[in-house]
Amino acid sequence: MKRSKYILYIWAIGGILAFTGCNDFLDRSPQGQFTEDDNPGALAEGKIFNIYTMMRNFNITAGTPAFAIHCFRSEDSEKGSIFSDGSEQAAMYDDFLYNASNGLIKAYWSQNYAIIYQCNEVVDAIETGHLTEENDLYNKGEALFFRAYCYFNLVRAFGEVPLVTFKVNEASEANVPKTTVDKIYEQIDKDLKDAEDLLPEQWPAAYLGRLTWGAARSLHARTYMMRNDWQNMYKAASDVMGKGIYNLDTPYDKIFTDEGENSGGSVFELQCLSTAALPQSDKIGSQFCEVQGIRGSGKWDLGWGWHMATELMAEAFEPGDPRKDATLLYFRKSDSDPVTPENTNTPYGESPVSQAEGAYFNKKAYTNPALRQEFTNKGFWVNIRLIRYSDVVLMAAESANELGNTSEAQKDLEMVRARARGGNPDILPEITSLDQSVLREAIRHERRVELGLEFDRFYDLVRWGIAEQVLHAAGKLNYQPKNALLPIPQDEIDKSKGVLKQNPDYL
Repeated sequence: MKRSKYILYIWAIGGILAFTGCNDFLDRSPQGQFTEDDNPGALAEGKIFNIYTMMRNFNITAGTPAFAIHCFRSEDSEKGSIFSDGSEQAAMYDDFLYNASNGLIKAYWSQNYAIIYQCNEVVDAIETGHLTEENDLYNKGEALFFRAYCYFNLVRAFGEVPLVTFKVNEASEANVPKTTVDKIYEQIDKDLKDAEDLLPEQWPAAYLGRLTWGAARSLHARTYMMRNDWQNMYKAASDVMGKGIYNLDTPYDKIFTDEGENSGGSVFELQCLSTAALPQSDKIGSQFCEVQGIRGSGKWDLGWGWHMATELMAEAFEPGDPRKDATLLYFRKSDSDPVTPENTNTPYGESPVSQAEGAYFNKKAYTNPALRQEFTNKGFWVNIRLIRYSDVVLMAAESANELGNTSEAQKDLEMVRARARGGNPDILPEITSLDQSVLREAIRHERRVELGLEFDRFYDLVRWGIAEQVLHAAGKLNYQPKNALLPIPQDEIDKSKGVLKQNPDYL
């Protein structure tokens, strides 16, 4: 693996060891022991390092709760794997038969709040300790970003949720009623504005992967996008583009390879690593590829086979679009099936075999066979890309178009298509129309294929007001407008003893 990843590993683990035992700290619940320390700056920084680890957790970015909530509910994704593995989750998320006792919503809710509580501790330590050194302010900016990120997860998934922005010493202190969606977004805006003011534009190479101003401003644009706040969305996305920090120089088929990690098109990605001593550890890596990896036997046992692409995802790509082969992982049903160009995958020439029920695996979780030999078949070393620059450019295009600046929208759209085209003039022709309606559909299409099998397709359908239309056309007939929001986990309602109320549509 690249030297920078080892540097990051030493930075994170070394920082934690500076004031506590590594395993004890990393395994500690943010609602567990609340110890005071005579070096609050070191304590705060150690908790920040831990938050990066918590963000790679199965329940928020790397496992079935995240994929079910963010991905399965669109027309382009489904649970996949085999019927006997998680059929109840397919019913819940593919078929919209919501159940407030579902374990995945509970896990997702709990992990987001666990991170929020740890962020609150960091902010409290810095503010009450009157810590004003540059590094302390960076730590505060990181905590505010992650708190906003998690509240954005929660408000999109559940709507009104409890807003807790203080250090929780006793669990009962966090037993508060739900806060309105507007107030949640008000807090998100405040946290991200403060994070933008505190975070650096870039870090030295030794701190590759830490949060930056660009990550905070890009996330802010995304939160405005969910609200269809075109003016603020345009300003935030344009601010990021105007800095000239990021680019679209990396060929699309390289973005989700080891070579493409932390490229000029990466605004924020979670750093993952495998070592000889820890080849399959979620303390330094993640299960992102294991959960989505090919479900086969022998050398094709690369994972669980969850989160597969539908035929509709395949059909969405224009003829010759290179992004299709970079998004869909083809496979055969049996060893006796012939190996053909159609079921062989670049760049490794593999034609996997699997009995999975879906149409295609997610190639954005495909691993290098040489590294499988070195570490494990399960791909724990693969970074998780959370914010890409092409998403920012498409946010700029969409908001410009909605504001009537169709010329600028067309140019931004073409930036993304030109990169995908890769110099081949015979594919992906430039969209030259300046008609707002034509561009709107073109930009929506481009988001679908550029960001295929990533985290936001369902939420795009919801904010555009077309979820019911699109999902019914895809055969997901159980979807109703109320299904834009999930039910509050029943266990949380029960624990609150009446303080936390179920969402109205699920009473």
